[in-house]
Parts: sequence; structure tokens; C-alpha cells
Amino acid sequence: QVQLVESGGGLVQSGGSLRLSCAASERTFSIYAMGWFRQGPGKEREFIAAINWSGGRISYADSVKGRCTISRDNGKNSVYLQMNSLKPGDTAVYYCAADRVSRPDMSRIDAYDSWGQGTQVTVSS
Repeated sequence: QVQLVESGGGLVQSGGSLRLSCAASERTFSIYAMGWFRQGPGKEREFIAAINWSGGRISYADSVKGRCTISRDNGKNSVYLQMNSLKPGDTAVYYCAADRVSRPDMSRIDAYDSWGQGTQVTVSS
């Protein structure tokens, strides 16, 4: 498993922006598909966005489409999530995850075998 460390969370007002980062420990980071998930208070963990190893295939949940952008820099072993127009409903712990298998459906939570510890995002109204 690859070790993942998220950063960039915090408190932001409604309508604001945040950029989350996830740094991976392995030099073989470039082979992994990477995903962002979140878990709000009292809710199940849900898919937000994912990007394949090359960045050529990207998927977003409908709830964030048009407001979030996922990207990766394989030279820095990092993946990013730019979030704009944040709403109170986006309040959650955000996790990045790695999947060593290339799959057509990158939104499956059970497909990811490495997870970060999460970073809290709180959006105030």
C-alpha cells in the first residue's frame, strides 16, 4: 500500500475556494488511479472525483461537477482537488485514495486500497 497524506483543508465561507493536496510516498505513484472522497457528519463516505494514472481520464460526482477540478503531478507524487463555490453541504472530511488497478469505473469506494487520514473542510454560511 502507498502512504497518502492530505492537506489544505480548513474553514471557509460559503462561496469560497479551497485547494486540497495529497502527497504519496511511493515513486510508483504514477501507476495509480487517484480518487477524492468525502464523509460528512452522519453520512456515508461518498465519491467526489477521480483521475487515472496519466490524467487522461477524469470522473466527477454530479454533486461537485462544475465546481471541482482534480489534477495530478506525477513528478511530485501528488494529486490535487480545487474546490470552488463551496457550500455548507460540502462540509466533510475529505480523503484521497489510491487504486493500483485501472478500472472503467473509478467511483467505486471498495476499489481503492490505500487511504489518507483525511483533512477537514468546513464551510460556513
